[in-house]
Amino acid sequence: MPLPVLIVLHQEHSSPGRVGRLLVERGHTLDIRRPCLGEALPDTLGAHAGAVIFGGPQSANDVHDYVKAEIDWIGVPLAETKPFLGICLGAQMLARTLGARVAPHPEGLVEIGYYPIRATGAAEALLAPPPGAEADLCELWPDHVYHWHREGFELAEGAELLAAGETFPNQAFRYGPAAYGIQFHPEVTHQMMCRWTVRGSERLSLPGARPSRAHFLDRLQHDGRIRLWLDAFLDHWLASGRVSPA
Repeated sequence: MPLPVLIVLHQEHSSPGRVGRLLVERGHTLDIRRPCLGEALPDTLGAHAGAVIFGGPQSANDVHDYVKAEIDWIGVPLAETKPFLGICLGAQMLARTLGARVAPHPEGLVEIGYYPIRATGAAEALLAPPPGAEADLCELWPDHVYHWHREGFELAEGAELLAAGETFPNQAFRYGPAAYGIQFHPEVTHQMMCRWTVRGSERLSLPGARPSRAHFLDRLQHDGRIRLWLDAFLDHWLASGRVSPA
C-alpha cells in the first residue's frame, strides 16, 4: 500500500481540495495535521510518502510559535529528500526556510483571482514526455492560475525558478530534487472558490484583485488545463523522492 501523505492545514475547516482527492485516487491516505490547533508534526517522514503545506490567512513572517515551528520543520523533508510541496503560504514558508525574503508587493498590489504565469524551460523539462512520445495537454504548464495572496517570495540561493509572473515575479520553484513551492492554488474546487469569495469578500476590493464574477468566468476558461497539469505534476512530485540528489 502507498504510504500516507502528510497534509498541513492552517484553519479548522480548511480542505486539501483537489490535491487531496488526487492523492487519495492514487491510493494514499491523508494524515491531516493542523499545527494552529496544537497538532504536532512528525519528527521524521519515514512513514510518509511526502508532505504538503497548504495556504492560509497567516503570514510566513508571523511571530506565532506554530508558524515558526512549521518553517523550522520543513528542514525534515529537505534533510530526508522526501517530496515536499508548499502551496501559497507553504511556498513562502519554504522560501523562509531557505533564507529568502517574504514580503508584500512594494506598491501594495495583490493577486486574488486568475493571473497569467510563464513556465521556464526548466519547468517544461520536468514534465516533458519521453523521447519520441507525443506531448499532450497534461504535460503542459497552465498559462493562467488561481491566486489568493498579498505577499510574495524571493528566490532562495540554490533554488530553480519554474514559473514567473508579472506582479509577483516568482511563482514556482524547485529546491533540490524533491522540494517545490508554488504561489498559486491548483487545489481549489468550485465549492472552495464559492466559500473564499464570500468569506473573504473584503479582500476583493484590494488593489489588483479581480472581482468575484471574474473568478468564476475565468475558471471556466482555465481550470481544465490546471487540472490536467496538476494530475501530471503530482505523479512527478511523488516520484521525486526516489531520485538521488545530483
